[in-house]
Amino acid sequence: MDAMEHLLEQISGIVWGPPLLILLFGTHIFLTFRLRFIQRYTGKAIRLSLQRSKEGEGDISQFGALTTALAATIGTGNIVGVATAIAAGGPGAVLWMWLTGVFGIATKYGEALLSVKYRITTPDGRMAGGPMYVLERGMKQKWLGVVFAALTAVAAFGIGNMVQANSISVLMKDTFHISPWISGGAMTALTAMVILGGIKSIARVCEMLVPFMAITYVVGCTILLLMNLSAIPHTIAIIFKSAFTGQAAVGGFIGATFMQAMRFGVSRGLFSNESGLGSAPIVAAAAQTRNPVRQALVSSTGTFWDTVVVCAMTGLVLVNSGEWMNGTKDGAALTRAAFDDFHIIGPIVLTLGLLTFVFSTILGWSYYGEKAAEYLFGSRAILPYRLLWVLFVMVGSVTTLKAVWNFADIANGLMAIPNLISLIVLSGVIVAETRLHLWDNPDLE
Repeated sequence: MDAMEHLLEQISGIVWGPPLLILLFGTHIFLTFRLRFIQRYTGKAIRLSLQRSKEGEGDISQFGALTTALAATIGTGNIVGVATAIAAGGPGAVLWMWLTGVFGIATKYGEALLSVKYRITTPDGRMAGGPMYVLERGMKQKWLGVVFAALTAVAAFGIGNMVQANSISVLMKDTFHISPWISGGAMTALTAMVILGGIKSIARVCEMLVPFMAITYVVGCTILLLMNLSAIPHTIAIIFKSAFTGQAAVGGFIGATFMQAMRFGVSRGLFSNESGLGSAPIVAAAAQTRNPVRQALVSSTGTFWDTVVVCAMTGLVLVNSGEWMNGTKDGAALTRAAFDDFHIIGPIVLTLGLLTFVFSTILGWSYYGEKAAEYLFGSRAILPYRLLWVLFVMVGSVTTLKAVWNFADIANGLMAIPNLISLIVLSGVIVAETRLHLWDNPDLE
């Protein structure tokens, strides 16, 4: 097992090397400028996302699609993932995560737009879309669509299932001394109750759960920061300083610390907000919307809330605590230590945040994996996939594997590649749709 974990760690390092970081961050920047800094429409997008009226053809409301996507993206990456980035890359990783989120808004917008534009209606009347359909119908490269769908169907069990379930079972054991078999069994039963009802059932739960969990967590983090208010200026200064400076020069470049901060900040940023990964557009394609641009704007707010707000709050709390300077704690241990510093309130915020974040992520990602399996094998694959998903929640709860984290990192990177290629190749389509429905038509009709 140690040999497998070491091998996966090496593969993860290769996958997340300079080529992918350049492709990922480069796509964020390219689309930001190609779309005339689409981030400036974030206010309009937020207002649009709060509307729950029927907008057009689709399975769920725009708000339902957004909250389901947020359910999938706001998970352990927002808490433990941030701590992992800080433990491996220093406090500067927080800034790289934040920048990945800011520029990633353009990428999330672009991939959602394409998924709605190229979505299809299945024989039983449901919507189906996502990068696999974009690659097949937009780029005429079905084989790439098959590759993406296969990676998504398998990778979902890592990033959206086992990693999430394991994080919460460990927390419940360490904090409340509850056996992983008990916490895992409860989470497995709750998951089955929701996902066996399909996307409408998932969306109904997410519409109630996501606003509650996000607001509660942000308010909780704000209270923790106010409890150590005097240290905040120093916290912000050290995040910015360590993001661009290293302790040693290597070959004339900034030191290794800079590369680690960037690598882990960007990779954990993607793990958190999934911009460029191609997962969130799968549920965006199910939304009721009049045109692709409306839903693309709504979807883009997911990255804003996930990284620009929630991850930033977590990063500030962790760095503000000073626990990262110990240098001996991994992501989960650093998270617990940082929140434990704020007696009573800290552990409550952490526990409630992780419980809700993890459960919602398991729900959201089940739909992503299900739609990928449906693309590959047809509608007959849906029920077996859901049952297998429920089973793996239990497996993840009682199995402690560092290898699962590395596997999730590898799968993220491999999924992102065909999706990013489609975004670059079809960027002209994204611009044309944006000009038609937004730039030349501010009312978004």
